[in-house]
This record gives sequence, C-alpha cells and structure tokens, in this order.
Amino acid sequence: MISQLGRYEVLGELGQGAMGVVYKAKDPLIDRVVAIKTINLGLAMDEKEEYEGRFYQEAKAAGRLNHPNIVTIYDVGKSGNVAYIAMEFLEGRELRDIMNDRGVLPVDQVLDVVAQVALGLAYAHEHGIVHRDVKPSNIMLVRDGHVKITDFGIARMASSAVRTQTGMVLGSPKYMSPEQVMGKEIDQRSDIFSLGVMLYEMLTGQAPFDGENVNAIMYQTLNVVPVPPNSLNPAVPEMANFIVAKALTKGAEDRYQNAKDLAVDLRTCRDTLPRTGQQIDISKLPVGGEKKLPDAIDITGRGGTGEEEAKSASVVGLSPLFDSAAATMRLAALTATSEDVDELSKTFNMARPSAEVIRQAAPTVKEALPDARQSRTEASTQPFGGNHMLAIIMLVALLGIALFFVFR
Repeated sequence: MISQLGRYEVLGELGQGAMGVVYKAKDPLIDRVVAIKTINLGLAMDEKEEYEGRFYQEAKAAGRLNHPNIVTIYDVGKSGNVAYIAMEFLEGRELRDIMNDRGVLPVDQVLDVVAQVALGLAYAHEHGIVHRDVKPSNIMLVRDGHVKITDFGIARMASSAVRTQTGMVLGSPKYMSPEQVMGKEIDQRSDIFSLGVMLYEMLTGQAPFDGENVNAIMYQTLNVVPVPPNSLNPAVPEMANFIVAKALTKGAEDRYQNAKDLAVDLRTCRDTLPRTGQQIDISKLPVGGEKKLPDAIDITGRGGTGEEEAKSASVVGLSPLFDSAAATMRLAALTATSEDVDELSKTFNMARPSAEVIRQAAPTVKEALPDARQSRTEASTQPFGGNHMLAIIMLVALLGIALFFVFR
C-alpha cells in the first residue's frame, strides 16, 4: 500500500472504486481526515491527455457543489500515474450494502432516503451538472441520518472507461435511462429516471429492468413497463405507484422535469404514512445474519421460494431470441419506427438488417410471442381462417339477397 499521495498521509485502504483504490488519509496542513479516491492514468499516450484533462474539468465542476446531500470535494491532484480526489470522509455505509444486509426497508424510510437524493440532484442540476450514474453504490448513509451522493463529476470518467466490444459507452446498465441506452444526449431527466429505478428496487427488492446480459437489460429499459411496486410489496401506497411510474416514463418529456418536484411528491407521500420513528440502521449485521436481495422476493404472503415463484414475480420473461445485439436489431426493425432503428443502429455500431434478414427472422419472432397473441397472429394469416372466412360468408349472404330481389 502506498504511504503518500501528494501532501496526504495514507492511513489505510477503504475499498476499491470504479477506477482505483479508495484510501483513508490525513491532511497534515489542517489535521483533517479525508477520503481519497484514486484514478489510474496508466493509459496509452494518445488517450491520456484527453482523459486527464476531462478528469480535472469534471472534478473542478463537482468541487463547486456545496449541499448537505452531496459529498464535499476538498482537493484534486496527481502523483505519478495516479490522479486523485480528496473528499469529505464519511462515517457511514453505502446504500447498496445496507439493502443487501437488510432486504426491503420500511416504505417511509425508503421515501425519505430517495427524497434526500432528489434534493441533492436538484441542486447539482441547477448548477449545470448531471451525475450520469445514480445507483445505490453511489449513495452513502451516515450516522446522523443524512444521505450523501458520491462520485459527482467523475461518473462520466467511470462510464468512459467501461465499453462493450462494439464501443458503446456504458454506465451501470440496470440504472441507465432509455436515452443513455440509445446513446442520445442526456440531461437532468436521465438522473431522474435512474433515481426512479433505484426507488423501485428499494420498494420491491428487485430491479425493474433485469436480464442475463446487457442487451436483455437494454431491451427491457426501452420496451418494458414494470409492474406497479405495490403488486410486489402491498405496503407501498398507491401514490408511490404513480410517483414511480412518472419517474420511469420512457419519454423524457413525460417524466418529472426537475428533481425538486420529485422530492416534494416523495415527502408528501411519506407524510401520508405512519412513521416508524427510526432512522435506517447503518450498522453491519452479525456474520450469518445477512439478508441478501434475491432476484425476486416473496413479500406478498403468497409463499413459495422455488423457481416458479421467482418467475411469477419477475417483470417480464425475455426470450433468449433477443439476447444479442443482432437479435435486438431484428426485433427493432420489425416493431419500431425507422428513426428508432437508426438510433439503435448507431448505439450498437451495426448496420441495419436487410429485408431478407428481417423476413427470415419474422417467424422466429412470432414463435417468441405469448400463446394468446401468437394464436391471434396465426388466425389473421390463415388463407381461409378468422376474418377472411367471415368476409366470404358475408359476401355470399349479400349475393343471395340480391338474387332474391332480381328473380322474385
């Protein structure tokens, strides 16, 4: 372990961040304990200058933020091939760890936490900064009950360092907004969508958009409307269903337009509930007492823990036929507008599928449809089935009536 970063004396290692190690350190000039997040700059020379320049620009912008719900940045510097940010040292735990330990939290506490995050985001948005990577592991809960948003300013750096083989920039796929998935320009409403995903997960114990790989998650984010939270957790009030639905609307123009309005609605909803009178316990559970969040949880009283129960609680069963970029492109060509297909083509860095490829894929897509929908499709395409047969019967009847009047 290194012992010095700039003027800071490293006291110990706190953990691994997205791009480097996070240390506990001491600033000898003012005798203050700080947390230092390091970023490895060991890149190719042609990438290093741009990467480093953007890092300092983002860190400088984040350093101007001064809000109770945003971690304070004190300093930024460089030591060898390591750039670092010195920030407020927090006595607390990541929200992700708390969710993993304690499962689904009381609804009033969930609403309070997310409202605080929304207020911090609103302040940042007012100062022209979009976080771009809102998720539970970037939220800290401290002992006085305050929520702190971390990784402001370096979220873009983290997502730039994580790319798929096609070169598409990724943040954290489960929390990405539709416009992030499509590679479009984003604004504060993208953060609001990500916060809505986090809210849904905290209320229900499962993510609204999930899958075995990135493409499956992307498909759901663009196309699937998750079931209302209170269908998975009866303790969730109807008002919270509407808040979640508005935050998770696919079109940014139909979403909450600013995070402050979301915070107001969350607190109004919280005030309608009986208060538990306690803050979230941020202490670690004893060994063996962890309550990890599974993919689907039974909090409805129906019982059952097997695979069938997990399937029934899932948002949607995504066919394995759509688990690749090529398959998703074929599906888009069959169901989406030309503009959306063009956007998806840019995102995947793939050519649009040809008419022949689409024609060959069509029967495969039909096979993936639910039984009821498939039966309707088959009925409408049979030569003498369904509507075609009805039309023929009507024509024969009309012809018979006409002949009756002619030869009467």
